[in-house]
Amino acid sequence: MAEKCILFMARTTRFHEFVCTLTQPLGVEVSLATPDSPTAAHDFDLLVLDADGIRNDRIEQIVKWLEGRGSIPILIIADEETLPGLRLPAHSRSDFISSGASDVELEVRARRLLGDEDTFAVDDVLHIDNLVINLATYQVYLDDEPVDLTLMEYSLLSFLATHPNRAYSREVLLHRVWGFEYCGGTRTVDVHIRRIRSKVGPQIAAHITTVRGVGYLFKE
Repeated sequence: MAEKCILFMARTTRFHEFVCTLTQPLGVEVSLATPDSPTAAHDFDLLVLDADGIRNDRIEQIVKWLEGRGSIPILIIADEETLPGLRLPAHSRSDFISSGASDVELEVRARRLLGDEDTFAVDDVLHIDNLVINLATYQVYLDDEPVDLTLMEYSLLSFLATHPNRAYSREVLLHRVWGFEYCGGTRTVDVHIRRIRSKVGPQIAAHITTVRGVGYLFKE
């Protein structure tokens, strides 16, 4: 029997299989509930909430309910277009991922909230000149100072940095970084690349090469 349980709360089943991918790597059970009927049949250790169609005030109510159950942490799944308006609950253990996130990202963030995060290995930390990317904690440092990247900027930078010396088209980057459900145009890749370059400085920006007629390549 699993030692811990995750409660998946959603109005639809669109991410049910996605959340159930946590069963094997974390050794947890996944049970279901809806935001309008949150009562769980048994105790749980983490709430994963699909925020689709759920307002911020309702999320705050759910968090208060979690506080009454012993301050259970919450992981929110949000569509990218709603991220600018998403407010993470204050004074609570909370995190979020984009709806286009990978199984690995879901596992890492859930593991951290469950308190099961292992000490990261050397392979989890990339050193590129004066830049450090910690793949275990989703943190980026430039000259030992944190770089303020959005989730998608981090995801794009880390993908390119972990797949160096290979050109990727904008379409492939949308598929690999944003996920299957992203419906925006390829220009969003250019916008994110421009923002990343401006934030990481000219030395690191020089590693991100534009391949004419193709897309982008990260040079080691």
